Amino acid sequence: MSKGKPLNIPIRIAPAEAAPAMPGNEEASSCASGEPYALMVLGDSMLPEFEEGEIIVVEPEGLAKDGSYVVAWANEEYIFRQLVQHPEGWMLKPLNPLYPNIPIDDPKEAVKGVVIMKKKPGNRKEQKSYV
Repeated sequence: MSKGKPLNIPIRIAPAEAAPAMPGNEEASSCASGEPYALMVLGDSMLPEFEEGEIIVVEPEGLAKDGSYVVAWANEEYIFRQLVQHPEGWMLKPLNPLYPNIPIDDPKEAVKGVVIMKKKPGNRKEQKSYV
């Protein structure tokens, strides 16, 4: 496999009836809604804890609580952030201070999965669990 070109791997983020249509991702409907899935971190919004290129494992039926790292549906897109409760309500917080917090009304509606582990590709020993 050559470096540089990412693989197109279908993923499952939420049950089909709850998730928005994703053109070109019809294969995802064959996954069970409760199965953990892996995603690659893109961008720098979750630095320094999560570097671009790291793999996160997401538990779709995981218990999200204050401080959990989550995949959520906000502003018409899926987003990877930390769930934080502030006096003014729940927020999806980036770890990188260059990005803004995203307020959400109901974490039960917005959160689509909880990050349970991260791993650097190609390095079996370098992984971290979050449960």
